Amino acid sequence: MNGSATSPELDRLIQLLARLPGLGPRSARRAVLHLIQKREQLLLPLADALAAAAERITICSTCGNVDTVDPCAICSDPRRDKATICVVEQVSDLWALERAQATKGHYHVLGGTLSPLDGIGPDDLRIADLIGRAGNPAVSEIILAVNATVEGQTTAHYITDLLHETGVRVTRLAHGVPVGGELDYLDDGTLAAAMRSRTPF
Repeated sequence: MNGSATSPELDRLIQLLARLPGLGPRSARRAVLHLIQKREQLLLPLADALAAAAERITICSTCGNVDTVDPCAICSDPRRDKATICVVEQVSDLWALERAQATKGHYHVLGGTLSPLDGIGPDDLRIADLIGRAGNPAVSEIILAVNATVEGQTTAHYITDLLHETGVRVTRLAHGVPVGGELDYLDDGTLAAAMRSRTPF
């Protein structure tokens, strides 16, 4: 007896789900119980979807997006603006910008940020691929849409230095007061960034 109230199969499922972002062991146990209780409506369709995803989903060799084709649907879309490449840290950032319809250009997913403390250097990210893409004469602007963290800004400065020789225009997202934001509720860094990035009215 291993002292567990669950079978090895359930234990394995709980352990795997607990590795997902935002889920710990308790949340994973609750999720597993819910899946079992909704076996026909959730568990079996989820198992089929996971199997299909594992078989078909691939990483786009051009931009790093996740899709079932390579190059991905965004890279293959002739309506996209070939002159701009929007650089993001993760695929989730790309998806967020697409939901907001923030750009009609192409993307480049770095796969993270520079973080010497975590042992993540330039060779661990898709920076060399970006520099190669920036050398395409059709590209005139690189938009650095990285997070406003120390690691994100360090990565942005590193990339900007590398792109200096290409002559491509490098821009970044504005930082400041969000739409609908009240000054009294904003942190000091956001207020300072908003003041520095002020524009004509």
